[in-house]
Amino acid sequence: MMPETKKGTILYVEDNPDNRSLVRRVLGAEGYSVVDAINAKQAIEKLETEIFDLILMDINMPDMDGYTLTAKIKGMQNFSKIPIIAVTANVMRGDREKSLEAGCDGYIQKPIDIDTLGQQIDRFITRSANV
Repeated sequence: MMPETKKGTILYVEDNPDNRSLVRRVLGAEGYSVVDAINAKQAIEKLETEIFDLILMDINMPDMDGYTLTAKIKGMQNFSKIPIIAVTANVMRGDREKSLEAGCDGYIQKPIDIDTLGQQIDRFITRSANV
């Protein structure tokens, strides 16, 4: 049985199975619990049934992009306080601003740097806990 020293529960909205697997392994090793959603519909369903400390949001998804889903979640009163971090390969000028305008609280670029991912998540969760 795993010790109950969980740092928090993260919803990872990502359609790519390799990315989901990588992030789950890295953050699991850091003490986080990671729940996957492969699309917008699944993300909303999971939000309604579980409690999350943070959402990692892939921006490029097939059914509804991460910007749209972020704005939708931020517009839902129950979930508007959950920090949402954009995870994207879009690193052109303006992409970071676009994700922040959509309501994202931060931005992590792909390919994900597994050496700093845990620290980035720690910072976002700590910051939101102090609000």
